[in-house]
Parts: sequence; structure tokens; C-alpha cells
Amino acid sequence: MLTKPERNPKQTVTWLGGHYTTTVDRRDSGGIVGMFVAEVPAGNGPPIHIHHNEDEVIHVTQGEYEMWLDGTISRLKPGQSIFLPRGVPHTFHVVSDVPGRNVTVLTPGGFEQFFPDVAARNLRIPQDAEAMAELSDRYGITFLGLPEWPA
Repeated sequence: MLTKPERNPKQTVTWLGGHYTTTVDRRDSGGIVGMFVAEVPAGNGPPIHIHHNEDEVIHVTQGEYEMWLDGTISRLKPGQSIFLPRGVPHTFHVVSDVPGRNVTVLTPGGFEQFFPDVAARNLRIPQDAEAMAELSDRYGITFLGLPEWPA
């Protein structure tokens, strides 16, 4: 079954130096899947976090990523992917000198709207902790703090 995307062109937002383009919204898939492309500055990445509602696949298309999944660290280069199951703490950072780019697939869809929401409110971590907590509850994500990457 093919469905016509409800939004055209796709939405791109900038948040904390990264660019996030929603390519498949949960409304495009009947809630089954969401997908976005992230452009992440070199050296950057999110705090350790847990998705309570969705599984996630990150496919790297540019740069080199160091992934932290429940204490295990691995490296991903362009063309490589990782499956991040819901309920498991994870994070990443871009270790290459060039920005990272990845395609993220979420199932079920819905979390892809997180980035437009935080960008619209210009929220920062940790300065806007109260507002981030409200959005975290809405999107079923728990932030656990910053990782300690090995030197």
C-alpha cells in the first residue's frame, strides 16, 4: 500500500547546531514508522537517553560515529547501521573531523516531532531542564546525563 505524504516539502529545523529533516512523519505511515535525517556537528551528540516508546535504527551516511549502547562502545562509519531497542540507554557522538549525517528510523513513529518542538522553543540542555522534562514526558524519553567518553 502506498500513501501520499501529508507534508511537502519536508520540515527541516536547527537545534543546538544540528539540522534535522523529517522525511517520514507518523501521519505519513499511519503511525507505524517515523524517519529523519540528522546532520550533527563534529564532536557533538546527545546526552545518554532512553526511548520508552520506540525502537530506533541509526544508519550513518557521513562522518564517523562512536555509539554507546548500555555501556558498550562501537564505531560506525558511512554505510553502517545500529539497532537501538526501546528501554535501553544509549548515546553517540561524531568522532570525525567532518560533521556526521545519519538517517534515523523509529518504530512506531512519533518521536520525529521532538526536534521541531524543541527547536521551536529554542530549548537548551541543561539550561531549560524544566521545559525539557515536560517534552520528555510527552515523547517518552528520559535523559540520563552526559557520557564520559574514553580519551
